Amino acid sequence: MNIKHFFDQDTATFTYVVSDDDTLKCAIIDPVLNYNLSAGNISSHSADEVITYINDNNLTVDWILETHAHADHLTASHYLKEKLGGQIAMGERIDEVIKFWRPIFNAKNYPQLDTFKFDKLLKNNEVINIGSLEVKVMNTPGHTPACVSYLIENNVFVGDTIFMPDVGTARTDFPGGSAEDLFDSIQKIFALPLETNLYTAHDYPPVDRVACGKSTVGQQCTNNMMIGGGTSKEQFVHARKAKDKLSDTPKLLLPSIQVNIQAGNLPVAEENNIRYIKIPVNQL
Repeated sequence: MNIKHFFDQDTATFTYVVSDDDTLKCAIIDPVLNYNLSAGNISSHSADEVITYINDNNLTVDWILETHAHADHLTASHYLKEKLGGQIAMGERIDEVIKFWRPIFNAKNYPQLDTFKFDKLLKNNEVINIGSLEVKVMNTPGHTPACVSYLIENNVFVGDTIFMPDVGTARTDFPGGSAEDLFDSIQKIFALPLETNLYTAHDYPPVDRVACGKSTVGQQCTNNMMIGGGTSKEQFVHARKAKDKLSDTPKLLLPSIQVNIQAGNLPVAEENNIRYIKIPVNQL
């Protein structure tokens, strides 16, 4: 088994390629499509780095796995599927996220906004395969209801559930989010062996260290600033909700979510042959 990471500096996002040494099959986790907010331009340089790596290593893509519908970057899942193949998968509770956002993006260029955009919706404890590697799906809601983590051998790809110990945890004030659920989800992760590796989807490091996406269950249990060291559920929920009240809306939330709940498909072009990212006014 091999794990290769890519870091998109603009969105502080880690993308992972997990490959099976025996079969050269692989999965891509949380890929990034680049978006210039000021100009409305989409580009693919982050995803193209992933494509180059996969082609150079003669890998075949089995899966493109999303940990959730991200609010801070557009997903490159659809773009990568067109270039490399593979199935796009998401936690089955994405339908709850779609139901919230569908009326907000009420428009004729979203005629097929539904879960069928994803090739597979994953259930809790479901097992899929990357070649000979088994991937166990763990429902880890709290940041969003659709969040899942992927357990592969002694490695868990946790998405936004938990960040590096000096950063804390994901926020829980998005639609369907829950500090109580997030605490319970992280306890599921903390119940794994202490040496289990955790790979997070983002890092927002303090100025005295470089970005890093890897920690262990043991490090998080002991040192996580929000939930480590025996923090009770009541203490965590109080601290998480207080911090959420001070959090700004992610600058790419509205562009990202309308693409990501469609598995990376862009809105269809209107009669002038132009695609539009919509910004609903006074809805958040």
